[in-house]
Amino acid sequence: QVQLVESGGGSVQAGGSLRLSCTASTYTGCMAWFRQAPGKEREGVATISPSGGVTYVVNSVKDRFTISRDNAKNTVYLQMNSLKPEDTAMYYCAALIGTGLCRSWTSYNSWGQGTQVTVSS
Repeated sequence: QVQLVESGGGSVQAGGSLRLSCTASTYTGCMAWFRQAPGKEREGVATISPSGGVTYVVNSVKDRFTISRDNAKNTVYLQMNSLKPEDTAMYYCAALIGTGLCRSWTSYNSWGQGTQVTVSS
């Protein structure tokens, strides 16, 4: 079982930036970031292919968030710019272990503990 450790969360003011990192205990294939705000269901935010050549970011954050990876470090990043209060959530890193589609949110089956992002107005 792969271990995923997120870092980089924190509290920022609206308009600020944060970069989340997720380091895996071993090489992983498809990776994704999810988030869950208080009282809401967890939602997918971004996915990245094993090589990093194909990425997907949901429309609500498309012009502000960027997903990337460094396979030499077994690390995936989520660069978040122009943060808004509605981005406040616990952010989770996830890996797809086994077969599945990178773009399918339900394919992800290994999870980190999460890192909290709080954006104040």
